[in-house]
Amino acid sequence: MESLTSLFSTRPVVFWHDVEAEFASVVDGLQLDGVQLVRLDETPSLQVKIDIERAPGRRWLIYSTQPEPEPAQDWLLDVRLRSKSFRADTTSILLEDLGLTTQALRHHLKERAKFLRAKDRVERLKRLVLPGDGARDLDCKMMAVLTRADQPELFAMLQRLFAALVVDGEADLAAQPKAWQDIAANDLAPAFWALVRSQLGYADAEPSLRDLLVRVLVTDLCRNLDGAPPRQLAHFVLPDRALAANASVFAARWRSDLAFFSSYNVLACATAQELNLAQLLASYTAEQLAECMAFEEVELRVVQDLKQRIVAGAGANMDVVHGLIARRRDGHWANPLLASASERTRALAACYDALTAAADFFSLKASHAAGFSFADAATAFGQYREHLYRFDQLYRHFHTAADAVEPSGWAVLHELRTSIENVYSGWFVPQLGAAWGKVVEGDQGLLQHWVIPDVTPQQAFYEREVQPLYSGGAKRVFVVISDALRYEVAHELVQFTNGKNRFKASLGAMLGVLPSYTALGMAALLPHQSLVYKESANLDVLADGHLVATLEQRNEHLKGVGGMAIKAEDLMALGKERGRELVRDRQLIYIYHDRIDMTGDKQASESKTFEAAAQTVQELSQLLGFIINSLNGSTVLVTADHGFIYQESPLDGADKSTLEDKPAGTLKAKKRYLIGRNLGTTAKAWAGNTAVTAGTTPEGSLDFWVPKGASRFHFAGGARFVHGSAMPQEVVVPVITVRESEADHAKTRPVSISVLGNVGKMVTSSQRFEFIQTDAVSERVLARTVVVSLREGDAPISDEQTLTFDSTSQLLDERKRSMFLTVLAGAHDPHRRYDLVMRDAITKVEVLRLPIKVDLAFGSDF
Repeated sequence: MESLTSLFSTRPVVFWHDVEAEFASVVDGLQLDGVQLVRLDETPSLQVKIDIERAPGRRWLIYSTQPEPEPAQDWLLDVRLRSKSFRADTTSILLEDLGLTTQALRHHLKERAKFLRAKDRVERLKRLVLPGDGARDLDCKMMAVLTRADQPELFAMLQRLFAALVVDGEADLAAQPKAWQDIAANDLAPAFWALVRSQLGYADAEPSLRDLLVRVLVTDLCRNLDGAPPRQLAHFVLPDRALAANASVFAARWRSDLAFFSSYNVLACATAQELNLAQLLASYTAEQLAECMAFEEVELRVVQDLKQRIVAGAGANMDVVHGLIARRRDGHWANPLLASASERTRALAACYDALTAAADFFSLKASHAAGFSFADAATAFGQYREHLYRFDQLYRHFHTAADAVEPSGWAVLHELRTSIENVYSGWFVPQLGAAWGKVVEGDQGLLQHWVIPDVTPQQAFYEREVQPLYSGGAKRVFVVISDALRYEVAHELVQFTNGKNRFKASLGAMLGVLPSYTALGMAALLPHQSLVYKESANLDVLADGHLVATLEQRNEHLKGVGGMAIKAEDLMALGKERGRELVRDRQLIYIYHDRIDMTGDKQASESKTFEAAAQTVQELSQLLGFIINSLNGSTVLVTADHGFIYQESPLDGADKSTLEDKPAGTLKAKKRYLIGRNLGTTAKAWAGNTAVTAGTTPEGSLDFWVPKGASRFHFAGGARFVHGSAMPQEVVVPVITVRESEADHAKTRPVSISVLGNVGKMVTSSQRFEFIQTDAVSERVLARTVVVSLREGDAPISDEQTLTFDSTSQLLDERKRSMFLTVLAGAHDPHRRYDLVMRDAITKVEVLRLPIKVDLAFGSDF
């Protein structure tokens, strides 16, 4: 009514041709002030003409259910030329409502009457429509409405349709999703398949979502395969090579979409099973599959191939293995960024963690193929601190990762487990034990002196490590003692800590007391003038005459130097304000943490020793952050009472000391030490006195025997986790110094990245790009994962590829990374600016943007 009334404000005559007669029954009831209604189906045109001429001041609405006549046949042509036309049919209303300017769409809108009957669909369509849209544009946007796609484009619709093939986490490839049923019910199926054909080249005589899915995934696999594809899959590859590139772009976008990648995983696995893909890929190498991300079976085959190489290579040619692992980590199935959302992704990422540790382990072994030989104890101690600790660390890393794979039920790492175990327990530990024994034994051996030049003995910890901090201006010192924190675990904690802004951690080492067990080690770390054994049921160690076995006793002892003792979890539970209040009047705070020893020293839980070590790194990191950030601790020392020895494999008779009976005078007997009086010596064990190895007073000292190497006196209780004897893993005790620093050198930054070569033009649908990490990863220069794509403005015109730059090498060639980008098929203006864009995968900050021309026509000429 309003639009009709407005027409009469400028013209006295309005023609209304309602060809569908949609308003024939209601037009007579229209209330229009001062307007005379004339129906041409009731009044002849000549009579209407006469009436209008006789009443020139009147306003007229001329209604007809016939089409507007040709001018030569129109009796009212002169009237029409000075009048307005009004359209109120459904199609005209829709054209106006949708904001469309093309009258040629009237017929098309009538064909889409089923879709347009629903008001909610029309409302959603209105948000997408542009004035100049044509029939294909409208169909695409109608399908976007039905599929609830984020954008009116094929890829977004396919993601929705394919995702609907997953019900309750299970794939149903034969399903007919409701969105697809709506497309068919609204006569849009032909338009959908025409769109698919134009963008993907899929033109099957009997198209289906199931067949399209298989074609897309197989095409993506075969396009990225280095070599001929399996002949059993050739007929699934989309025929148009240019449009097939779009299949790869779509698949890459789908699996990188955080909202939809889980449906991709389920459908890809179901498709692979249907194709028997594992068998078809069995003969392909990791190099041939390096760029294939379509199926999980590819990942499993790569893992299997790399495992076989590591086992067979014994440390040789591991650079190639590391390069392939890096590429696969940046792919989809083992990407650490997706690991939190998928158990299988976590398992595959853990596979590569295990393979990396194993490759490094065997390379390290190869560099020490001749075994170990030390000129003296100082050399042996120094070599363990510098690089031999890596055997223990890599062994732990491998088993931690391999254990994370076990829940998947995969047996792929079992052979590697055996190989690692044979080298670690059958070669490294015995070889190290034999070489270490030569500098421990004898009249001039370490056991007779238990002193290493320039190395702090553990019993001098307070005197040499803590007191100098006060001289340097510290008003308050925090000492964190983590039970059984082995040197290699402490090394990992230092790396982790130095990856944080404002924290500067350095790692030193002390020579631990012997026997290397908790009661003696904990007492040695306290401020004291004397250490004395008290002959009692517990064989307590007294510090300056005080019992210091319990937390309460240590707290009482520390009061003498203005200090206190507290458990780590109790301190953290206080929070910032109460924590500050607690330490305000204290000069020295000893904080006790116990995760590794609490776990490993029990038969029921010793198998979780390595898990406990990883937890310890996290817990101590949180503790350090709390002390420095919340308690204003400017200096923190982190140390341990002793280390530990642990092996995954069960022990046998060869691991047991030949000592059959406890000697007379034994007061305490454990798996790795005997303590007593007048024990004498034996060729079957290392013997000594705590006055030499722990600084106990002559009258308060005891004799001890400890097994040689890594053997045990007996296997009662748990036996895989032990400590107490003199192996480097037990007596190289870490001392970490952590300080807060605002200096520039204490600030972290991500690595810088540059493009290599001339990348000004892209001339093929898939093109290789090479990048270089301009500086090595270090404690202050952090690894960075980026996402690379080609874009027009902010809109991607290619797939996105992930690259991680984490090399610690000083050699430029070892810091190069490369990948392929696939551009969407279609018309790309060679004169238009496109960009190669690199963004941080986590923060989305743009790292790099370079202009690039896309001239695919040029490339096709050669």
